[in-house]
Amino acid sequence: MAESARRALVAALVFVAVVALALALWKVRLLIALLFLAFVVSAAMRPGVDWLRGRGVPRALGIAAHYLAFLGFVALLVWLVVPRALDQVETALGGDVPTSQAELETAAERTTGVTHSVLQRVQDGLEDIPGPGGLLDPALEYTRLGLEIGFGIFFTLAAAAYWIFERDRAIALVSTLLPTSRRRLVADTWTLIDLKLGAYVRGQLILIVLVGTVLSFAFWAIGLPYWLLVGAYAGIVEIIPVVGPLVAGAAAVGVGLSVSWEHALAAGLIVLAVRLAEDYVIIPRVLGHAVGLSPLLVLVSVAATALLFGEASVLLAIPLAAVVSTLFDVLVLNRDPGDEDVPTLLFQPTESDAVSG
Repeated sequence: MAESARRALVAALVFVAVVALALALWKVRLLIALLFLAFVVSAAMRPGVDWLRGRGVPRALGIAAHYLAFLGFVALLVWLVVPRALDQVETALGGDVPTSQAELETAAERTTGVTHSVLQRVQDGLEDIPGPGGLLDPALEYTRLGLEIGFGIFFTLAAAAYWIFERDRAIALVSTLLPTSRRRLVADTWTLIDLKLGAYVRGQLILIVLVGTVLSFAFWAIGLPYWLLVGAYAGIVEIIPVVGPLVAGAAAVGVGLSVSWEHALAAGLIVLAVRLAEDYVIIPRVLGHAVGLSPLLVLVSVAATALLFGEASVLLAIPLAAVVSTLFDVLVLNRDPGDEDVPTLLFQPTESDAVSG
């Protein structure tokens, strides 16, 4: 009886510890999400950093070069797109942007369709702004939100940079805690996950630029209003799995309907053609099956991630599903990670990253 009581006590303590750990992890889920995002960014940069290192460039300078290249790309995109987009927004609002509350109300009453909706939304937002005595709290709230976003970006980029240096050490440390027979399996699985995540991110960046560019030129060719705005929007929402292309198509058709049903039909057919080219030409032949997930699994992953962690977390749904899928293949189906195809998008894996067979 004493032995049974001792086992019951141990089981109860283990259960309480597991529940407490789960609650603690749930409380810091934002930190965990940022760390996972940092690992994904690191996986995307690692082949390029290693490629530069093989040509005599230190890792620190290689990481800085990647960050500067990304910052330069964003600045170039802003310089090329934003002025033209602002012109198209002004055209969409009728050419004369209201400069006062009275002009805004008059413009909202005179306009219809998309322009009316935009002006009405702006007017409603202005009406919700508190008087001078209540401006301090919203200002502090926006300042706090800005600081949190800035800290999140800084933390993610810094953690990604440090992880490039520390990943191999972490694998070695974990391996020392495991039996010798399992060490190679763990190292190969870890490396395979890293390669898949990196290939997925690089592939998504290529798709965003490619889709945004192709659709913008195609919309311009058919005379679609606000072609640059719609094309850039379609490229950006490409990052949202499953839902993004549908939203882009709906936006293009909606803008086309403001002109004629022919423009709407042409815009819809263009979006459909680009989507089919992605599914049957670009992704299989250029990007490959970087994460190896079926469309149904992607849809379920996106829905489950959004329900559990919020809509903003859908960006991490496919990387997270890729990790779970790889672990399932190795641990449950007993597949050897050395037999899996290694994604090689843009960069061939280095010897340290290659999965041993």
